[in-house]
Amino acid sequence: MAVTAPSPATRAPVATPRSGAATVTAGLVLLVAVLAVVDITQGTAAVGPAEVAKALTGRADPADASVVIASRLPRMTAGLLVGAVLGAAGSVLQAVSRNVLASPDTLAVNAGSYLALGLVATTGVSLPLLASSGVAFAGGLAAAAVVLGLSGLGTGTVRLVLAGTALALGLGSMTEALILLFPERTEGLYAWNQGSIAQNGFDGVLQILPVAVVGLAGLLLAARRVDALALGDDAARGLGVPVRATRVTVVVLAALLSAAAVTLAGPIGFVGLCAPALVRPLGRLFRGFARSRTAMPAAGLTGAALVLGSDVLLRALVSGDRAVAVPTGVVTSLAGAVFLVVMALRMRDTGASGAPERLRIPGRTAFLVTVAALVAVLAGLVVAAVLVGDSKLLLGDVANWAQGRAGRTVSFVLDTRVPRVLAALCAGAALALAGTLVQAVTRNPLAEPGVLGVSGGAALGAVVLVTTVPSAGSWGVAGAAFAGAAVTAVVVFGLSARGGFRQNRLVLVGVGVAAATTAVISLLIVLTDPFNAIKALTWLSGSTYGRTLPDVVPLALALTLGVGVAFARRTELDLVALDEDTPRLLGLDLGPGRLGFLVVSVVLSATAVACAGAIGFVGLVAPHAARALVGRRHVRVVPVALLLGAALVCTADLLGRTVIAPAQLGAGLMTAVIGTPYFLYLLVRARR
Repeated sequence: MAVTAPSPATRAPVATPRSGAATVTAGLVLLVAVLAVVDITQGTAAVGPAEVAKALTGRADPADASVVIASRLPRMTAGLLVGAVLGAAGSVLQAVSRNVLASPDTLAVNAGSYLALGLVATTGVSLPLLASSGVAFAGGLAAAAVVLGLSGLGTGTVRLVLAGTALALGLGSMTEALILLFPERTEGLYAWNQGSIAQNGFDGVLQILPVAVVGLAGLLLAARRVDALALGDDAARGLGVPVRATRVTVVVLAALLSAAAVTLAGPIGFVGLCAPALVRPLGRLFRGFARSRTAMPAAGLTGAALVLGSDVLLRALVSGDRAVAVPTGVVTSLAGAVFLVVMALRMRDTGASGAPERLRIPGRTAFLVTVAALVAVLAGLVVAAVLVGDSKLLLGDVANWAQGRAGRTVSFVLDTRVPRVLAALCAGAALALAGTLVQAVTRNPLAEPGVLGVSGGAALGAVVLVTTVPSAGSWGVAGAAFAGAAVTAVVVFGLSARGGFRQNRLVLVGVGVAAATTAVISLLIVLTDPFNAIKALTWLSGSTYGRTLPDVVPLALALTLGVGVAFARRTELDLVALDEDTPRLLGLDLGPGRLGFLVVSVVLSATAVACAGAIGFVGLVAPHAARALVGRRHVRVVPVALLLGAALVCTADLLGRTVIAPAQLGAGLMTAVIGTPYFLYLLVRARR
């Protein structure tokens, strides 16, 4: 029988993927080119497309040529370079970890680089650009190693995000502390941390370009090994691929690329997450994109399009003078936060939020001993907090002040110190109770107002009022914080309610919303006048500085309400935290009960943020520790969590205003430093 050549129709399915991949790549190149041209024509100076064309051909006025050559071309080139290296780094990180949420942001690479550069800045040493890139590389690589070590490779999508978020929060808090302690040496560091591709000449781009080329070349050379890892560790070893060496090499090269981008333009958020995610579906349509050697350059082109597109969109929507002050990283962070929420909603959720923790059940005597010990500890902390500070007092001074017989100096000290102590106590107790309620309702041991974005929403509402109405009173700030917390709570809990507040969806939506609120807060701080910026930064660090008794009143009322509801509905709270079926069998309607507890937690979080600023991890640490000490019954958990939360924030506030007196650190920074290791420990324990 004669063998005939296959018809064109038969050959088409084989040829189409290759030609399709080439067509898509060409389309990406064209898109990047168009955005680059548009970006060059935008700016504050009256230099339009005609003047740009003349400048590029050497026929322009010297002033116009200077604008194009010294500012716009370097800005466009920096956008191309930063977007390309971040997109490529995110692509290989996701491939080598087999985790669709791996990126320089979720691995805390940016936060590690930020802290490393902050530490260098505090020394007063001025480093050249390449040396700064080396410092950023060391910090980013160390952070990535910690996150990957805690979350594992190939498993734990949510665990990776949580580990990266927690570590980034802790490292960011340390850097903010450096900014507040050394404002002159770290001037401009906060604005730089928002990420901007604006350049003054080509010097920075030309110095970073060789580093980027080396990193990209190294990743391309390792592309085949990365593809082998996608088959699984055993299969890769069978093909002769050194698994551990390949992973280490890829992570080091990706950290090098991220450090280069950070050094040149500051942290440009979420590009390394979004670009590979946009390219990934192409691998199912076109065979060429299923290989890292093709997917990585496509992710690089997509990253460049995202950065340039954000810059073009920003300058198209905002006037030239205002657009200069808005960092490009804020725009990409907002887009990335929305993208993360969408991914969370589309992701198949395997997190079993209803899995109970294995805890011992202590008896009544153990509970009473625990409460007595905590009360004694808290009483000692209160006495120390009242007596110790920038000026030390005696108990007799306090007694005279309470009777109205103290001198002017003692009265002034206690009039300012006692409200701070009360604010710390009430804020800690309120956040602990809010965390207890949220963890019970969602049956998620990792849920807390800070991680879920509720505290971020409250902070956003308060910062909006602080920066726009500096004379706003305590009740106004509390109202604004409650409005912000309520909006974010509706978004987070509304989007994650389907399926019963499953762990993956709830946490990822919360992290995305928290990232969005952080980006908007950064935008407000950058755009506002310097006085309000420092005021907002200090307030965001969780400081009780300047608090008065009227500031504590809204929080005290909310705390009283929350404690009353928790004790009155303690049986219902136990049932809601148990599972889905038992409450229904007993005739309990879960919907209204859940909603009521969530509303109370929002009120507690908002008033705590309004009174004492943004204080993280208290709502996570206190309930966990309480359940470990006294079991799961909320009639015991609630009082112990209240005492632990109050003690934690009181300790943080005391240390913050005494360790480096007369300088001060906010309680929120201290709780982040304390809470981050505990949060990471919980992740390690859950993994085991």
